Amino acid sequence: MNGPKVTRCGDTEFRWGERTYVMGIINVSPESFSGDGLTDTEAILEQALRFVEEGADILDVGGESTRPGSTSIGTDEELRRVIPVIEQLVSKVSVPLSVDTYKSEVAVRALDAGANIINDQWGLKHDPHLAELAAEKKVPIILMSNQRDKGDYDAKAQRDTALYQDVMAEVMASLKQSIETAMSAGVPRENIIIDPGIGFGKTWQQDTELVRRLAELKTLGQPILLGTSRKSLIKMVLNLPASERVEGTAATVAIGIANGADIVRVHDVRQMVRVCRMTDAIVRG
Repeated sequence: MNGPKVTRCGDTEFRWGERTYVMGIINVSPESFSGDGLTDTEAILEQALRFVEEGADILDVGGESTRPGSTSIGTDEELRRVIPVIEQLVSKVSVPLSVDTYKSEVAVRALDAGANIINDQWGLKHDPHLAELAAEKKVPIILMSNQRDKGDYDAKAQRDTALYQDVMAEVMASLKQSIETAMSAGVPRENIIIDPGIGFGKTWQQDTELVRRLAELKTLGQPILLGTSRKSLIKMVLNLPASERVEGTAATVAIGIANGADIVRVHDVRQMVRVCRMTDAIVRG
């Protein structure tokens, strides 16, 4: 990869290009699209420990649903859901913890509680202060390309209506802007990870195109996170409920790795760790 070779996160080093890293989704929102949202602290901790045992390299803790059409929750409610979980996890797991939020008030409290990574689904376009926070705390930040702010977003209509002539060009322009914002705030290049934003304001056909063309994002020079797990592109192709999309997810993960993904964000950690290891053996040797 023409870009950062290593990203340091606490005591962990991510050595890009050597293998694929697996991010396990810890969803503490009851509104989750995939039906995996947990609210019981014991169940959340049990899932997190199981994910680490199964091979997760990062745990991504999120308190607000990002499914199409979901209603935003207030900062206080997000803090109530997320912070106690991070406070408990930090003493029980050795892998880095990521906070999935676009609010700097939540991110600063999460980092103080022990999180090591900021995962911003709006790529600094909702709250640019996240960049200053990442620079100040010297933590990696994941910047996602989110097209849900483009015109009238309708979850049902977007499945079949092309919003852009060239979705990859749109995503690359969005990510370039996010990278520039982060670096202008003092975030070093090695602490920036990019995410094309599968399912966020694209049609399912455009989502599959992004997976197919993922290698083009390598020109931006940053590690790539791919989040396809259980998403609507799999639903539209296979016509299966979220709980039965593991094979479809596996296909997108394998092709994503072949096309340059460095991290995959998944619900089904055990199965996807195996997919990553097999794909890495073929792709990375």
